[in-house]
Amino acid sequence: MHDEDPSALIDAKLASLGDWRGDTLATLRALIRAADPAIEETVKWRKPTNPAGVPTWERAGVLCAGETYKDKVKLTFAKGASLDDPKRLFNASLDGNVRRAIDFAEGDGIDEDAFKALVRGAVAANLAKPARSKG
Repeated sequence: MHDEDPSALIDAKLASLGDWRGDTLATLRALIRAADPAIEETVKWRKPTNPAGVPTWERAGVLCAGETYKDKVKLTFAKGASLDDPKRLFNASLDGNVRRAIDFAEGDGIDEDAFKALVRGAVAANLAKPARSKG
């Protein structure tokens, strides 16, 4: 359905997890929103095997997506390979040419300032991209 509120869908997904993964993703969500209030929440890749979809944050294109697995929360940055990461937050998908991810295990801390700087860097990268010509 196209009239479902993405933020409400994300709220429901977080509530359905009911464990540390939901808490971690909720914390990351709050930090993303704090980093840039103009960021929009969406839900992508909804399918029968994952009806809740994947929480995704966008501004001038996809910034990052948050997935949950049995043993981790994975936050994948669409253009992570091109972002400045002085605190070395990226710890997964390091061999890709475009994306980078941060895997959080139960009990992992989050460097909030470094994380918000990474989100702001992703926004800047999206805003700086040249418009694609059609045709």
